[in-house]
Amino acid sequence: MEVELTDANFKQEVLELNVPVLVDFWAVWCMPCHMIAPTVEAIAKEYEGKLKVYKLNIDEAPETASNYGIMSIPTLMIFKNGEVVDKIIGVVPKSELENVIRQHI
Repeated sequence: MEVELTDANFKQEVLELNVPVLVDFWAVWCMPCHMIAPTVEAIAKEYEGKLKVYKLNIDEAPETASNYGIMSIPTLMIFKNGEVVDKIIGVVPKSELENVIRQHI
């Protein structure tokens, strides 16, 4: 998760990749976002090479958040071939997140 997503690089970093991408839409002030962050980081390590994982701060990339209709955070979206193929809203157990991810890798 070394690249920080912005409105400017979202297309290049997410939509144009040929591997599945998990995007964590979050904000600094969101406590549930901080609760799920260790799970998202663990997923990034465990699925390295099979899944790209990025965080997108909705306060710093409002256009992208708006484009994808982000109404509550955390929202985790899985993109494949430039399309949203799954979405999880709120804090979920790691096992539930992995079950969703496995369907797309």
